[in-house]
Amino acid sequence: GEQAVFAGPASVLADLGVSRYQLASRERGFSLMEDGPLDMRMDRTQELTAADLVNELSEKALADLIYQLGEERRSRRISRAIVRARPILTTVRLAQVVESVVPRTGRIHPATQTFMALRLKVNEEFDELDQLLRLAPERLKSGGRLVVLTFMSSEDRKVKQAFQALARGGQARVLTKHVVKPAQAEVLVNAASRSAKLRALERI
Repeated sequence: GEQAVFAGPASVLADLGVSRYQLASRERGFSLMEDGPLDMRMDRTQELTAADLVNELSEKALADLIYQLGEERRSRRISRAIVRARPILTTVRLAQVVESVVPRTGRIHPATQTFMALRLKVNEEFDELDQLLRLAPERLKSGGRLVVLTFMSSEDRKVKQAFQALARGGQARVLTKHVVKPAQAEVLVNAASRSAKLRALERI
């Protein structure tokens, strides 16, 4: 059952969360609130940065990126504002540009999804997730389990679809009939857990 997803041989846990210390570091360029260079690279040796995307992509390509990876329905409006405000070199400036065309309506900053889209693209995080979901099940022995902890709906959707495909193909059995979410008590003591979702499967 859902309380024993780690039992069995050769189990693998994939935690897709990003370090809060990394996200809060102003010099890494992830934070909307702490001003810093528009960077967002996990691997500082790679060349592509968020500033490259923000300042060099066409308006349409930027809108598509924000819509597809950030699931931001106001992507065209945001992309148009970004292009008009170029060059944009810092995190706070980008957040201000987005907020100028998408006013704040709640607790979550209106630039959150735009920042997420840029981070995902800079670090090719979806490509790495696709590779994990393709290779990890093949490396499990019979009875081995793959457990994936996600923090974004787009990631969870990929995991759900991959697990369902493996189950339909007779390669695995999905152990989490319904996605597992943190209890309210856990969210109260650890606010970062509120968006966590866990799914597990067992290799047949």
